[in-house]
Amino acid sequence: MSVRRWPTTGLLLLLGLSAAGLMTAPHLILAAPAESTMGFVQRIFYFHVPSAWLAMLGAFTCGGASALFLFRGSERADHIAHAAAELTVLFGLCTIVTGPLWARKAWGVFWQWDVRLTTTLLLWIIFVTYLFARRYGGPGGRQLAAGLALFGAADVPLIYVSVSIWRTIHPKTTVVSTLDPGMRPAFWVSMLTFTVLFLALLHLRLGLEAARARYEALYLEAQDTGLLDE
Repeated sequence: MSVRRWPTTGLLLLLGLSAAGLMTAPHLILAAPAESTMGFVQRIFYFHVPSAWLAMLGAFTCGGASALFLFRGSERADHIAHAAAELTVLFGLCTIVTGPLWARKAWGVFWQWDVRLTTTLLLWIIFVTYLFARRYGGPGGRQLAAGLALFGAADVPLIYVSVSIWRTIHPKTTVVSTLDPGMRPAFWVSMLTFTVLFLALLHLRLGLEAARARYEALYLEAQDTGLLDE
């Protein structure tokens, strides 16, 4: 029986870069100039935007891998989709927690049914539902979850363009390009660090999935050879 083993060199590199970034980014964030209106609380921006970016990246990854699973029956693609869905839920939760903390200072309330906030919350709910469908959906649970992933991936472009199409109180997508030059190092180091961390977590989760597949294969082989018979 041949089972793919995951290399450790790439993982160690990703973890090392993540650790370096997590140690460097806070210093850059504290050194960045304060925003004139919101002051210190605006620094949530350096965590909120990378979290939102990775939630959307996870959704796209899950949606693409789910399409390969549905139309080509790729088990490896299904493993990638499952791992990406978990990361979408994780970073999506970071987004919908940091967003209201920032909004309380900027808007005076924790939540508004703004189109971008609502579609982001919808994305998170879709991928929570994806995980429940996989676990409790029965024999067709994986296919049902894959269909949900496609729907979730379609929500990502809507999230991005929502601030340009509808009237919204959320900052426009141009906010990054208009950042104060002193804020840019902190922002881009944060984005890079979170992205590398996402890749490291995805790598670890796929390694776990490979170990689970190996265990199931060994269990079935033991059943076939009668080793589990009493």
